[in-house]
Amino acid sequence: MDKIAIKFKRLEENRDLPLPGYESEDSSGMDIRAAVKEELTLNPGEIRLIPTGLAVAIPQGYEGQVRPRSGLALEHGIGMVNSPGTIDSDYRGEIGIIVINWGHRPFKIKRGDRIAQIIIARAYQADITEVDDLDSTQRGGGGFGHSGVV
Repeated sequence: MDKIAIKFKRLEENRDLPLPGYESEDSSGMDIRAAVKEELTLNPGEIRLIPTGLAVAIPQGYEGQVRPRSGLALEHGIGMVNSPGTIDSDYRGEIGIIVINWGHRPFKIKRGDRIAQIIIARAYQADITEVDDLDSTQRGGGGFGHSGVV
């Protein structure tokens, strides 16, 4: 598997939290932990910004994609409002996770809980050209269910 060097910085008062890490040898995403100062409760329908206590330097030409953890989604209805979130290569502020409780019960978030995952991916900037016509395809402008249910 190809690797790229990524530098994380633990922000003040967060030295107790582990750096993001892969939970298995072939994991695509590194788990990121909640840097909440005290336990908080996320009620059904509630949206909160969860701090991670981390900043990152992603090389130019790459991005960080922040995604929900599937176990939290399945077992508790916890997701991310802006999934996937994007961390641009020139951003150096704290990584924050915008979580939502789509479940039916309150969900507790404690310091150090694995709250999301980050994937490092190649990012391309487009060279934009305006044209009068686009090439035609069999699909054309069909969208939003154009291919049917089955």
